[in-house]
Amino acid sequence: MNKLIFRKLSFDILGFFLLSSLALTSIVWVMQGVNLLDIITEKGHSISVYIFFTLLSIPKIFSKLLIFTYFLAIFVVLSRYEDNNEILVFWTNGIKKISFINFIGKFSLIFVLFQLFLNLKIVPHTQNLAQQFLKNSSLEFFPKLIEEKKFSNVMRNLTIFVEERDDAGNINGIYIKEEIGENENKIIIANKGKLLQNKNGFSFNLNDGKITNIDDKGSFSLSFKETTYELSKFDSKTRSYNKLDETESTLLIDCIIKFFNKRKDSEFRCVDKNSFIIKNVYEELFKRLITPIYLVILSLVSSLIILKSKSKNLQNYYKFLLFILGFAMILFSELSYKFITSQTYIEIIFILLPVLFIVIFYTILLIKSKLKLRYL
Repeated sequence: MNKLIFRKLSFDILGFFLLSSLALTSIVWVMQGVNLLDIITEKGHSISVYIFFTLLSIPKIFSKLLIFTYFLAIFVVLSRYEDNNEILVFWTNGIKKISFINFIGKFSLIFVLFQLFLNLKIVPHTQNLAQQFLKNSSLEFFPKLIEEKKFSNVMRNLTIFVEERDDAGNINGIYIKEEIGENENKIIIANKGKLLQNKNGFSFNLNDGKITNIDDKGSFSLSFKETTYELSKFDSKTRSYNKLDETESTLLIDCIIKFFNKRKDSEFRCVDKNSFIIKNVYEELFKRLITPIYLVILSLVSSLIILKSKSKNLQNYYKFLLFILGFAMILFSELSYKFITSQTYIEIIFILLPVLFIVIFYTILLIKSKLKLRYL
């Protein structure tokens, strides 16, 4: 009988967690999708690229919201059990409060492991996959981004200006500036031309113009009757490097193990000048590995609901204070990584702090539930 009761509690928590996660993740995903519309409007990628890129951001959004949705699920379900007196089913069937609390704590370990799996494997992989996909995608909307009498900077190191253009790709009055290197530019001016597309990308077929190369030594001009200017050699403005949250956890861990003594250095980089600052790597690993432990703490905070005051006047205040405490704990867990790169003893304290919080809240629950070791 007790197994059936606990199974129902598990399903209630899991059901509310899934529903709230789906709702909140969808809202954040839509809002983020609106902010990412520049993938189409400014960078020239297709709608299919935009959709796939935004879909790959869902694991990251879900992972970020997990700690809040889990706390919300336990808090709401236990509050509902209390308000409807369903919690009495546990006590009338001989289940001790400490056994109930132990179950909630053990149940939260499943979410801790799930969060670790997301943080260490799924999120970095999907973020990296999204960025690589965007970087390697063609600019299908490139022609739409070339507007009449406006300078267009769709591609890196390239500026394009046209006087007139039509839907067929015919152009009059073309100005192209290519940044070849430091203090070195190529300027192409043509009376007319046409924008063409092939399997390699886009190119301009230009007529009646002049090419001017400018560097520190001076300038050199060459007239042409007809020439082809390839655009496929240029990169879009999509960044070509990976961010820290897009990097595999194994690479970050190897970096910290190899240079552990320099983990607080704000200038030293793991491998070379283009790699990540080791201080940032250390903070990122803290967020991936330590923050999920706070899920256990939040489950214990929510469990305090069953020990609330019997006075109806104090019940609502008690729940409100518990919710504020849980929310404050969530904020603290998200910001605690900022303190690990200060003095060593502070670093140790903040690394061990989740375990210390678990001990404190569990001790409070033991005392409030009339400590009886035989029920542990």
